[in-house]
Formats: sequence, structure tokens, C-alpha cells
Amino acid sequence: MRILVLGAGGTGGYFGGRMAQAGLDVTFLVRPERAKVLDDKGLVILSPFGDATVQIKHVTADTVSEAGAFDLVLLSCKAYDLHAAMEAIDPAVGDATVILPILNGLAHYPMLDKRFGPDRVLGGLCVISAAKGPHGEIVHFGNGASVTFGERDGQLQDNRCAAIADVFAAAKLDHTHSSDIQRDLWAKFSFLATLAATTCLFRASVGDIVATDDGRVLIERTYEECLAVARASGHAVPDNARAFAWKTLTQEDSPLTASMLRDLESGQRIESDHIIGDMLRRARDAGIAAPLLEVAFAHLQAFDVRRARESRAP
Repeated sequence: MRILVLGAGGTGGYFGGRMAQAGLDVTFLVRPERAKVLDDKGLVILSPFGDATVQIKHVTADTVSEAGAFDLVLLSCKAYDLHAAMEAIDPAVGDATVILPILNGLAHYPMLDKRFGPDRVLGGLCVISAAKGPHGEIVHFGNGASVTFGERDGQLQDNRCAAIADVFAAAKLDHTHSSDIQRDLWAKFSFLATLAATTCLFRASVGDIVATDDGRVLIERTYEECLAVARASGHAVPDNARAFAWKTLTQEDSPLTASMLRDLESGQRIESDHIIGDMLRRARDAGIAAPLLEVAFAHLQAFDVRRARESRAP
């Protein structure tokens, strides 16, 4: 299987790097400046699962068409880069190409379906905390690194997902071929929207929030707003996923924050519209009151306004 990984940042760099380390046929689609670093140093992974330096194949937007069509495109960009990402991978998408997006949220699916057709786009999500370090290395934090994927129509008699499972198994990557990827997507979306909304709104970790007088209650109310949207969508979050999320969202002394907060505090672009904004719009469409999502989204929009203004300042 020929695999194209969009980007060599924290997420794509880790999963694609592990596949390349296993000797699979992996090519990275990267920007020219990233290509220079990879040529010079290779793809460096620093991880509790083992460090690695891998020499990888790569193309840029100017040369990807020369590589022909790929069997699998692993899409791991930030939501605000989706349009540019679709343009970049377009020459690599052939009649039999499968696209596996592992972006956060759900708002990217209509755009991918419109551009490439829904039959080419699987459902997918990942669980990982990783980032690109100051020297271009992939820094994997913590012990989790998994991918969940499946056919969005729920069909399991498909050879392509089985083939992808074989690829992840060969790379020794934790993976799940889901029988109900919509359920799994909504479980993560509800959890992530709550985590991002609360940790960004309070500018604090889960442990710091629950240590306040009303923090636990406010997290609970935010999560209930998101769960109500999931139920209205027809994809109620199952009891076991809710229990796990609630334990994670209210763990005392937990240092956990959303990656969105780390991006916000470092002055980078954030995925607020794709995560919090999309959840809020779905709540309003379903007639669900979501006052805490409203406050959180307005807070993040104000950050975006200020960031845009400061970027224009001389």
C-alpha cells in the first residue's frame, strides 16, 4: 500500500514516522522549508514508546503530482488549513484512493465529501499529545497514541479498512477498526469541545478548574450541553464513553488542558470555529440552550479578533 501523509508535524509526523520506521511505503507531503530539515536531520521522534530517527521520502505541493496516485492519504492538518490541504493532496487522489482524516471535530467532512466524494472519505480520529519541537523533532508527550477509523455508513464488509488495519498493525500502532465510527466521532467531539471550552475559558488545567468552588459544576454543565447535541444528532454518547470522559474531565490535580489552550497561550491560530463554534451552531440548529458554549466561543472569537488586529499592527 502506497501511503501519503500530509504534513510532518506532531500528529502526522508521529503516525507516519512509525509507519516509515516499520519499512512501509510512506511519503510525506510537506512544505519546502520542512523538506530541508528532513533532508538534513531525518524525521526525529522523541517518545516514551522509543526514540527514532527515520530517513523518509517526501514531496512538496510542486512535486506531488509526479508521485502519482496513492492508495491511502492520511490527513492530519489543522482545521484552518483544510482548504490548502485539499488543494495539496488533490494530485495524489486517484480512482481507488482512500482518504483518512484524523482532524478534530466533524465540520471537515462536508468539505471533503464535496471535493473528493463521500465514498473516498473514511471516518477517523486519533488520540495523541504530540508537537513539533524547536529543532523540527516530533515530541510525543504521555503514553497514548491511537487511531480509530471506519466506514461512515457502518459497513464492515470492506477490504479497504481491513487493509488499513494491517498497515497500522505492521507499524505496531494502537488502532481500532470501528463498527460505528459516527458514535466514536461524536464521543470524542463532545469530550474535546468540553475540554477546549473550559480550559480555554478559564485558562487553566482540569485540576485547577475542579479545585475552584464551582469549576466541577461548570465543566459538567458544558459537557451536558455537548451531550445533548450528540443525542439530537442521533449519535448519543454511550455510557462507557461518558463515564471515561467525565472521569478525565474532573480528575483532581490533573495537568490536562486542550491543545487549543496551548496554541492560544503561544499566540498561534486556534481551531475555535471548527470545534466550539461548530458545536454551538449544531446546538442552535437543534434548539438546545448552550449558554456556556456561547460564552466560551465568544471568548475565543475575541482572542481571534485581537490576534488579527495585532498581526496588522506596524
